[in-house]
Amino acid sequence: MPPRDPGIWMWAQALEMMDKAERMRQQFFQPGSSAGGRRPTWQPPVDLIETAEEYIVVVALPGVRPDQVQVVIDGGVLIVVGERALPVGDRTGLIHRLEIPHGRFERHIELPPGRLELGRRDLGDGCLVLTLRKLG
Repeated sequence: MPPRDPGIWMWAQALEMMDKAERMRQQFFQPGSSAGGRRPTWQPPVDLIETAEEYIVVVALPGVRPDQVQVVIDGGVLIVVGERALPVGDRTGLIHRLEIPHGRFERHIELPPGRLELGRRDLGDGCLVLTLRKLG
């Protein structure tokens, strides 16, 4: 079996990583206008961490103010809804790159079984951090 050329192997790995990045971008950022402006155009990425007493949910929301986010627990689903405005103050400028999603977002997070209560809610450093306390 001939030795593998590292240049070819590295190029194949780079192409595979670029394909994965593009699939993730398409999954989380789906631009487009919606009828009546009520349908979400993107879904923020989420981390869910469990400790002995609680679940911690971290939702990436760069540039979103606290008054632009609503959080609801409906059955066994945590729903985070809001809107991120286009950060350009003067809309006459020429946009060269627009990668951070904007518009209405909505994320449904299936919660683990059990009774939970929404505790702390902090929005800082571009992330919404929610604490869900486990109830007996």
